[in-house]
Amino acid sequence: GVSHVLTLALQELSLLCKRDVNGVGMLYDLLRSRWLQALLKIYECLQHYLGKRPAPVTLQARALSREVVELLREAPQSGEIKELRRLLRSPHLKASPALLYAHDTVAQKDFEPTLPPLPDNIPENEEAMRIVCLVKNNQPLGATIKRHEVTGDITVARVIHGGLADRSGLLYAGDKLVEVNGVPVEGLEPEQVINIL
Repeated sequence: GVSHVLTLALQELSLLCKRDVNGVGMLYDLLRSRWLQALLKIYECLQHYLGKRPAPVTLQARALSREVVELLREAPQSGEIKELRRLLRSPHLKASPALLYAHDTVAQKDFEPTLPPLPDNIPENEEAMRIVCLVKNNQPLGATIKRHEVTGDITVARVIHGGLADRSGLLYAGDKLVEVNGVPVEGLEPEQVINIL
């Protein structure tokens, strides 16, 4: 995988660093950076998902089922056709359209989360701003926040090792919070931001 290749590259670069080869130190630091590690983790997760996800035979199972039932009514009643009609008219399919609806929802990926639109008022001189999407469920976020003593900004004070934020690789200590769940946090107290989180 990519992580294995990166590990081998870092081992080679560490040897070159000891020999003081020009420019190797900067490349070594770049490959060891946490943001690059996070991007590689996301890349590997996406590659794993793309390689393992099942591909649906059809995206419109409900419509196809209704169409087949109509065609079978006019077809010569052979043993196979009677069996197929019996299956399509069984309680699992006929009395429970939610089953085919669930199939179509998964096949069309209607369940996948969508990122909110970028704010319109992003300052032009902003060096780096990113939108982070974390699904908490019943797990704690695993991060603490504080108000910056000088600027008054709400920042991430600490990311707890092994927590949801740490495992995601998307939040780091010192990150400034601009908006949480669509709510701007400027002027809010840390306790108010915690309630939103």
